[in-house]
Amino acid sequence: MEIRNKANRIRLFTFKTPQMRAFHFSWFAFHICFFGWFGIAPLMAVVRDDLGLTKTQIGNTIIASVAITVVVRLLIGVLCDRIGPRRAYTWLLCLGSLPVMSIGLASSFETFFLARLAIGAIGASFVITQYHTSVMFAPNVVGTANATSAGWGNLGGGTTQILMPLIFSGLLMLGVNEAFGWRLAMVVPGVVLFLTGIAYYLFTQDAPDGNFDELRARGELPPASGEHGMGASFKAAAGDIRVWALFVVYAACFGVELTINNIAAIYFFDNFELTLATAGMIAGLFGLMNLFARTLGGVFSDLFARQAGLKGRVRWLFIAMLCEGIALMFFSQMHVLALAIGIMLVFSLFVQMAEGATFGVVPFINKRALGAVAGIVGAGGNAGAVAAGFLFRSEALSYQQGLFYLGIAVMIAALCTLMVRFSPEVEDEEAAAYRDAASDEGGGALSLR
Repeated sequence: MEIRNKANRIRLFTFKTPQMRAFHFSWFAFHICFFGWFGIAPLMAVVRDDLGLTKTQIGNTIIASVAITVVVRLLIGVLCDRIGPRRAYTWLLCLGSLPVMSIGLASSFETFFLARLAIGAIGASFVITQYHTSVMFAPNVVGTANATSAGWGNLGGGTTQILMPLIFSGLLMLGVNEAFGWRLAMVVPGVVLFLTGIAYYLFTQDAPDGNFDELRARGELPPASGEHGMGASFKAAAGDIRVWALFVVYAACFGVELTINNIAAIYFFDNFELTLATAGMIAGLFGLMNLFARTLGGVFSDLFARQAGLKGRVRWLFIAMLCEGIALMFFSQMHVLALAIGIMLVFSLFVQMAEGATFGVVPFINKRALGAVAGIVGAGGNAGAVAAGFLFRSEALSYQQGLFYLGIAVMIAALCTLMVRFSPEVEDEEAAAYRDAASDEGGGALSLR
């Protein structure tokens, strides 16, 4: 897909251009999706007592919350190629708000499980966020744009861990009991999801020069049929071994982050004998690193590309993944609260930089099948979370042991980056595109104006 007039700078405080409106709405929409997706996670200690859930049942609901997202992410990528990110995001947000608001109707493990399964669909929002910024920003800043929009979206994982217990506590202060309080608290993210979906439709557009249907009508974008149809796009992406290598890599970084988002609060609550609010606050620190950590991953990806082209992007991805695995293994062995928090933050830094580095590579794999590539790689994150979920559902395996084995798996997955290679022609073409975009930049790539 060749999109014209992409932005070669990120002007954070500018909302006048379609590129920056897409940037801000996409990260905010993904951020809000985390409220719905993981809003129940910091309240699981209360839900566990209310519904009488076992550790295995809790593990099954964690798997459910991320399993359905694998399928939806595969579909949403090619859907973006067909109808554009604007309409895809609107439908996902509005429809996704319904199970979020209705999870409070659950009265048994089975109904709670089904609600978390349905809610998991909104995790596909990540693919649309990365797709929208990829078509809006030039090669010299696309790594930074992708990483920042996704990072600020992932930040929702941290703010959710902090705010949901506070919303719950506020309801208790109003006289609501715990059994009804967690149910009522989930209405809040559901309403915000629906309103955000309406705003996305009204204030964004698919590409710098208009929506996809307008571009196709003007002959500036090929029709979504034949060799450019959804089936052909997905087939082209699925037939590329590099896409599946990045699938595994993303499973070992974003999949790990999703797993930590699901277990962090209850992990600190049980292992360090903390209150629910305190455990949620500490768990929230992991997600709050997204404020800058994932952006750093994209910034370094762009910097490595300046020096060594696409090979540099891949090289940086390997480094970030290796450091993530080592840090996770150390975190699993911490038994002193202060040390556990400190190592968790180091681990959080590298896991999120690895995510940013992954989507610093994705836009260059296959531009004509960008949505399909982003969808498959994005689905890898949830596939990784599903696989990791089985480590934490067993009564015979402690959380510490599960985290240690997960760290080993991450280090092995880092080797998959060796399979991501580009032809000399593509390397030269992208190097020239980078130089052209950088020469027109007229200043820093990331600006506060």
